[in-house]
Amino acid sequence: MSPSSSGQETRPAEICFRCIACGDRSSAAGQDFRCRRCGDLLEIIYPQWIDSKPDPAALKSTWLDRRTSNAILDLSGVWRFRELLPAIENERQAITLREGNTPLYELSHCSRIAGVERLFAKHQGMNPTGSFKDAGMTVAATFACLAGFRWVACASTGNTSASMAAYAARGNMRSLVLVPEGKISWSKLSQALDYGAVTCQLRTDFDGCLRLLQELVRHAPVYQLNSINPFRLEGQKTLAIELLEQLDWHPPDHIIVPGGNLGNSSAIGKALLEMCELGLISHLPKLSVIQAEGANALVRTLREARGERLISVQPETRATAIRIGNPASWKKAARVIEATGGECEQVSEIEIAQAKAEIGAEGIGCEPASAVTLAGLKKLAARKFVKANETVVLVLTGNLLKDPDYTIEFHRGDLFPDDEDAKAIGALRHLRRPPIVLDATLDAVIRTLENAGKS
Repeated sequence: MSPSSSGQETRPAEICFRCIACGDRSSAAGQDFRCRRCGDLLEIIYPQWIDSKPDPAALKSTWLDRRTSNAILDLSGVWRFRELLPAIENERQAITLREGNTPLYELSHCSRIAGVERLFAKHQGMNPTGSFKDAGMTVAATFACLAGFRWVACASTGNTSASMAAYAARGNMRSLVLVPEGKISWSKLSQALDYGAVTCQLRTDFDGCLRLLQELVRHAPVYQLNSINPFRLEGQKTLAIELLEQLDWHPPDHIIVPGGNLGNSSAIGKALLEMCELGLISHLPKLSVIQAEGANALVRTLREARGERLISVQPETRATAIRIGNPASWKKAARVIEATGGECEQVSEIEIAQAKAEIGAEGIGCEPASAVTLAGLKKLAARKFVKANETVVLVLTGNLLKDPDYTIEFHRGDLFPDDEDAKAIGALRHLRRPPIVLDATLDAVIRTLENAGKS
């Protein structure tokens, strides 16, 4: 297995890589995507914007026109915004599954629960493999292929592996998946298996998988597709661009995002800052990140260390997509929270379960990690950080079908142990809808219908 002669360095056109710590710039990046001077993470910047910024009105018009086009790149809700992405030479180079183009739903019931006037959900779980990862993977997989790599790899809690395996297969590449044994949803793992990935279940947690991947890419010709790869974040920026387009370029007051490895919040923040710089929006929304109490590394980092050093944790949460204790992109996330005036909050397992059921009751399913956004909004609204008259967008990152076992256990009453907080669990009872076993008679069904109508 070997890349082409150009594979050891990624050299796209019209961009450069900049270290987020020391500011060192380079036209190329090694496959660990670390600064060669200080070892910190890299980001992609566009030097030509300094001298020649694109016209915002022209961009908006172009992007709108493309929505009626059947060209390959225009059918993608990521590549449709290609003026703000690393350049490719022609549309045939893009590895795309028509990702993006995800819906923005208004949540009238949840808005009343949270105490805000207007509440929306940007549902990234409607992407081809069921999560937000596809928006970044189309760009990163494209550049892996252009660099001549035959193998791509990732460490994953589930969603990244599914997305990477699908895009690798689409681009005629092989994929290697490193997952923590017994700590991810089988629904997510089944996707990677079906898309042909070589899947390794390692006796460690996600952070251990990622450390091993970092070693691997330094010793083998394998291209890393985790979110420390800045091409991933460039693709994930388009979530925010598409969102603002759907809102007719009127920024909401708040955007609330789940916090795991923190690449997605970093990408959304980067997009907001770039759009403001380019004149696409007039002001910045506040970007807030919500974590599970059992995987609250960023919360502790900001509260206890003032964002100066990472406080790692041993992660434990049923929201497996954010079960990460040593988030790679913590510096990037901390900076965009500060730059936008956002907040970082944590929520309990019971609060996550309740919020997930409340979102589901509006006919919009999501995986547990997505529901931390609504649970966090309640806390932010309770302490008046979010005002009642403000507009809020929740980013739902994964589809309900990513973790159906969680949903079934919730509705059957099996999700929490008996010694859990009885009062808090009691508040969940009215949200449960367990299946009802009946005799196969008309009277039994009618009685059940009447009883349900009374509740």
